[in-house]
Amino acid sequence: MNNTTATPVTVLGLGLMGRALAGAFLDAGYPTTIWNRTAAKADELVARGARLAPTVGDAVAAGSLTILCVTDYPAVRDLLGDTVLAGATLLNLTSGDSAQARETARWAGSRGARYLDGAIMAIPSTIGTADAVILLAGAHDDVTAHRSTLDTLGTVRHLGADHGLASLYDAAGLAMMWSVLNAWLQGTAMLRVAGVDAATYAPFAQEIAAGVATWLPGYAAQVDSGAFPAEVAALETDARSMAHLIEECEALGVNAELPRLFKAMADRAIAAGHGGEQYPVLIEEFGTPHR
Repeated sequence: MNNTTATPVTVLGLGLMGRALAGAFLDAGYPTTIWNRTAAKADELVARGARLAPTVGDAVAAGSLTILCVTDYPAVRDLLGDTVLAGATLLNLTSGDSAQARETARWAGSRGARYLDGAIMAIPSTIGTADAVILLAGAHDDVTAHRSTLDTLGTVRHLGADHGLASLYDAAGLAMMWSVLNAWLQGTAMLRVAGVDAATYAPFAQEIAAGVATWLPGYAAQVDSGAFPAEVAALETDARSMAHLIEECEALGVNAELPRLFKAMADRAIAAGHGGEQYPVLIEEFGTPHR
């Protein structure tokens, strides 16, 4: 049942995530207007109390906050088209890159709208719970004005005024995710040769990943200060361990591309005179395009 004192919200785009967002608002009692190119996707939400708008313009006009969750940033511009946006507040939760986020913010502003950009660090089933992390970027006042509404979706983190930050954090999170998963797959491939299955290795890998994660605050301090004293081990020591890893992979008949990449970056840093410094000195390699 809608709560007549709650701020009306609009959700544009009813894919799996869009439906989850609208459903969370309905569960919390928010008057919720929805729109989707394929109207049939709205049937379940309408049965739960949502209002299906006949046009995008009608949908935007109905909500104090309009949330977009569509295919990509060009689709956002195409969808809003000639819609009157003056006075509207838009929250774009569509996936894209930071340049697209900033450009869309400028475009929305030129149309008289207030704009927030965001990234959803969650799967649809967790929306509406604390496990769903929603990253937001944009003006602090715009976040504050809609904070109670946004909190309905999960754990909201405002990253700052730069509209590109949510997309950047999202991409950086993907870098972490794939790096951890690829490292686990590398180790799993090695151990399978000795008859150790993935399920047996996984708990050990979790311990390693959790332990390495505890190093990050100290390493971050080194990166931010630009000083990399070898308090634990020097990079040249790590490079020797990388060579051992490569040799082991090759002896096992396992793909060694990933550890070779590690060592190539370490070797370049050592050649530049950083062999006696600690591992985070590789930030210089990661921060420079390789040619």
